[in-house]
Amino acid sequence: MKDFKNREALAAYQLSQLNSLFSLLLPDNAFYSAKYSHHNIQPGIQFKNFQSFFEKIPFTVKSELSEDFRQHPPYGSNLTFSREEYIRYHQTSGTSGIPLRWLDTAESWQHLLENWQTIYRMSGVTNRDTVLFAFSFGPFLGFWTAFEAAAAMGCLCIPGGGIGSLARLRLIQENPVSVLCCTPTYAIRLGEVAREAGIDLSKQSIKRIVVAGEPGGSLPGIYKKIEALWPGAKVYDHHGMTEVGPVSYECPEKRERLRIIGNAYLAEIIELDGDQPVSPGESGELVLTTLRRNASPLIRYRTGDIVREALISPDTSANPDFALAGGILGRADDMLFIRGVNIFPSAIGEIIRRFDEVAEYQVNVSNVKGMEELSIRIEPVPDCQSSEDLARQLQNELQSLLNLRIPVAAVSAGSLPRFEMKAKRWIYE
Repeated sequence: MKDFKNREALAAYQLSQLNSLFSLLLPDNAFYSAKYSHHNIQPGIQFKNFQSFFEKIPFTVKSELSEDFRQHPPYGSNLTFSREEYIRYHQTSGTSGIPLRWLDTAESWQHLLENWQTIYRMSGVTNRDTVLFAFSFGPFLGFWTAFEAAAAMGCLCIPGGGIGSLARLRLIQENPVSVLCCTPTYAIRLGEVAREAGIDLSKQSIKRIVVAGEPGGSLPGIYKKIEALWPGAKVYDHHGMTEVGPVSYECPEKRERLRIIGNAYLAEIIELDGDQPVSPGESGELVLTTLRRNASPLIRYRTGDIVREALISPDTSANPDFALAGGILGRADDMLFIRGVNIFPSAIGEIIRRFDEVAEYQVNVSNVKGMEELSIRIEPVPDCQSSEDLARQLQNELQSLLNLRIPVAAVSAGSLPRFEMKAKRWIYE
């Protein structure tokens, strides 16, 4: 990670990287050459400041990328170099459309590994650590970058793909595993399986749990639950996307705050339903420009992530990186409007996870007379004294905090699904 003394030094570096990127991008990248030709943006364009960049350069949206993949299968035309130079293939989940297939050259891949190493260093991980990666190694980018970045740092890396939760817990018992990488949901699930199997996690060597893949690591109700299940371990949050790479790391100065890796991304926050920047401290959509992933760049990419900039005085922080208060607050396409109240799934989940007796939950979204309504099913832990009281307490807490009456019902043990990767707890009827 390149260090910068202040925001001015960081901004100067970002502007230099931006101009270098455009020198390479046009005319070699077919996707952006075609896109920008419609906006009269020609090769050789350079920016004197960020304002000129924001005024001249349009946003990139996911629907454009999806359409480009349809027209130019299988990899699209957002490739700056010839196909022979690309060595890595990854793709998105495709939950909101066809998967985005993303290629990287050796140089771009190395850049992504450096971003992950920043996340590790900011989490206190060193070459003395042993890291368990508790996920199946599919085509998602984060699995592979996390593993290879840790190996390049000199960590002992244990792949945990293709085995069950008990087998992963045995790996933790039989090896000096000090770092666990997984989703927040799976950290909770592993803790529950350990409790059911009589495994005392306080006697294990896990000191750090690095999470991503879904909101949770920056939400107190969730990271406190994880840490209660894993005594002696601290949760570290971060986030990223296959199409942009590893983006943020947990702020060392203040918990519940993520910082954008400044030497890799230029960040903006804009209106949810518009294209103008939000006022300082207001929530909006995160827009990212990849400054060093030259082989498959994204320029002013509307990520769909809802964030809020943390207002930090330069005089009180030695870190000039862009800070997000509360991490990723939700997804723009997940936001619901329930009886006049905007609701994010992460907000519901954070409240539920404050109740230690809730083992798992599921939210049902139904349409009643043209209006969306919510109902929640909870699965209590086996030693819960009264599932009815638990459901009633949670319902009262939701009404108090959200000003909404959401029916909550308890179900029998083991009746709700469990998840290894991104949880799918919201059911739309």
